[in-house]
Amino acid sequence: MNAAHAIRSPAPVWHGHGDVASWAESAATQIAQQLHHDLQTQPRALLLLSGGSTPEPVYRALTVQTLDWSRTIIALVDERFVPPDSPGSNGRLLAEVFAHGAAAAATIWPLVEPGLSLPACVENANARIADLGLVPSAVVFGMGEDGHTASLFPGAAGLGAALHAGAAYVALDASGCPVAGDYSQRITLTPAGWRAAHARLLLIRGERKRDVFERALAVAEVDQTPIVAAAADGAVPLHVHWSPS
Repeated sequence: MNAAHAIRSPAPVWHGHGDVASWAESAATQIAQQLHHDLQTQPRALLLLSGGSTPEPVYRALTVQTLDWSRTIIALVDERFVPPDSPGSNGRLLAEVFAHGAAAAATIWPLVEPGLSLPACVENANARIADLGLVPSAVVFGMGEDGHTASLFPGAAGLGAALHAGAAYVALDASGCPVAGDYSQRITLTPAGWRAAHARLLLIRGERKRDVFERALAVAEVDQTPIVAAAADGAVPLHVHWSPS
């Protein structure tokens, strides 16, 4: 393992749940508690969420939590470089989920903006984060069966540079990475963007992903399984919420 990514966070905290409902409720409660805590001492709170179908039940459970949503900013952990109204857009999913009830008062920051190039979108994302001047209250990760997290794919061009970047967001070319599918051009959060977060969560389901995560930690080769970086690189332990199905 690269010495720059030696395990230096506290050990991950495992939360096993019996079913999807308890998994979603427990993870949503942890996120809401961290947001509530931070909103007691700062004007706004920043929440970074991953896209995809797996975390959607957690996000729906989160929308009914009692929070000052008007002071909450939701941004993405990663995004495909597609139009914001594309079915493949992570931002579109978040906009749909958080469009109801009190959570509709939250501000959602897209990573891709119409008419802008990929480099311009990355530049804007980094500028917004810098101007906000807040440490993320919580970062919510997912993980693929190849051990990727965010858009940090094993074998992707520029993976090493992304893992060592000083910017919160970078562009990444995932051409040739099977899990990326037709969406090879990505914007992804880097360890620099999540390192200081007050809480970090990983949402996974199924025995296969549990095995992938446990093997990744045992081998600790971040280039082969980038989820290692999410577990290793941060000021607080990674809380892993898992359910069997």
